[in-house]
Amino acid sequence: MKKFFISIAFVLTAWGYQSYLYGQQKDYINWYNGKGAGMQTDKAYKKLKKRKSQTVIVAVIDSGIDIEHKDLEGRIWVNEKEIPNNGKDDDNNGYIDDIHGWNFLGNSKGQNQNDACLEKTRIYKRLRDKYEKVETADISKKDMEEYKLYKKVKQEIKEESERYEMIMKQLEQLPMILKMVPDMVKNAMGKSEYTLKDLQNWKPESDDQEQIKNIAIAMETGELTEAVVEEQKAQIEGMLKYNLNPDFNDREFVGDDPYDFTDTKYGNNDVEGPDALHGTHVGGIIAAIRGNNLGGDGVATDVRLMSLRAVPNGDEHDKDIALAIRYAVDNGASVINMSFGKAYSPNQKEVFEAMKYADSKGVLLVHAAGNDNANVDETDNFPTSMYPFQSKKLDHYLTIGASTRFKTEKLAASFSNYGATKVDVFAPGHDIYNAVPQSDYKKLNGTSMAAPMVSGVAALLKSYFPSLSMKEIKDIMLASATSYKDTQQFKPGTEDLVKFGTLSVTGAVINVKAAVAMCIQKEKSKS
Repeated sequence: MKKFFISIAFVLTAWGYQSYLYGQQKDYINWYNGKGAGMQTDKAYKKLKKRKSQTVIVAVIDSGIDIEHKDLEGRIWVNEKEIPNNGKDDDNNGYIDDIHGWNFLGNSKGQNQNDACLEKTRIYKRLRDKYEKVETADISKKDMEEYKLYKKVKQEIKEESERYEMIMKQLEQLPMILKMVPDMVKNAMGKSEYTLKDLQNWKPESDDQEQIKNIAIAMETGELTEAVVEEQKAQIEGMLKYNLNPDFNDREFVGDDPYDFTDTKYGNNDVEGPDALHGTHVGGIIAAIRGNNLGGDGVATDVRLMSLRAVPNGDEHDKDIALAIRYAVDNGASVINMSFGKAYSPNQKEVFEAMKYADSKGVLLVHAAGNDNANVDETDNFPTSMYPFQSKKLDHYLTIGASTRFKTEKLAASFSNYGATKVDVFAPGHDIYNAVPQSDYKKLNGTSMAAPMVSGVAALLKSYFPSLSMKEIKDIMLASATSYKDTQQFKPGTEDLVKFGTLSVTGAVINVKAAVAMCIQKEKSKS
């Protein structure tokens, strides 16, 4: 699922992100390419001035990309072997008129699936008829594990539905509360008027006043408006109506059997689809035109984005992901960005085999760690770097946590998943301003934003150092990342200070300038 954050944290503790607690949001545009806690991308390009680059293809498995976005002009992959719109599979790759990629969430009539269930909802739906009226004592030993799974997902769906219904009631009251906040602040502070600076300097005397302060700061900075509340309400309505609804048919327009991996004749060439906000933002982080002052700059310059639409508003189907990975590999991608994830994966082996295929071809898979401030060493988030049946990690696989622009204590984004063995490195994923559909721009937060930072860096390095393998580039990115492993940082979702080194394998944040310097040395040593 492509989960990102708008942020109403005092109401949506697990959903939102308290970005407004970090102070003013003025100078965040393009921070991730700069110095400080950024990746020093801009400085890296100064070291590359005298070098020529080669074009690198990055596949973006996501919700779709607005391929006509003005900041992605010249950055979209074109399948030169295919004749546009002639209704034929000219290159015999199994996909008709796949000019810019493929949409695995549509059909040949041009209809597109947008909303989808969560995987646990699908599991419940498949098992409901079999176990709904059966007592535990009547379950055979052979079916007991499946029955336990049924009971588990049923309870999770019930609890999550109740939680979102409660949140919806709170959100419905919020516009009225917003109107009351200014007077509440004035009374608490003893001022007839106040500024953002006044709010930031105010020291509340109770938990209630602390909450009012947070709301007021969010309102003052524009983080919290009635429009934001309505957008959040729409997300939760979607959760209840589609994601958690076992009676919703999330394959209505696709028409295939999502559990039959031989049933591959589906989809269409509409690589944008009905809701490409998430995928366009991801694509912009990787490849938006640099230096044109239109929005945040992309990380890589000589890159082409292959759009593979496989991530709906809900959980992706394993089959779509497996086929998208294979498509990317077979059609020339060097890097595959995967800014999605889910708690259950019924066809894990098929997804792993697709990733193993990419690994065997030297294609780098970059996966977002997830946004549940959970330890993924202990909590499932699929796909993963280590399945139970896997003997060792793939050579070309990275899992990315999200960092902020604040080095002191708040370096790990409060929503980011972490893991000392399963998260490899962190990259900027908070306050990321970049492209969204209709040639517009928006600030989003999430590990979904951190993963394309790394995909962009990998593409940048491969384009300027083509003699290096993707395995060498992956290793260089990890070895050259800026280490914060001994610094004390808040563990995501808590106020507990821990060593940053306990949150990932490297305890570091990606550094493009250092990676370029290391690539230069590696290149020299090979000559």
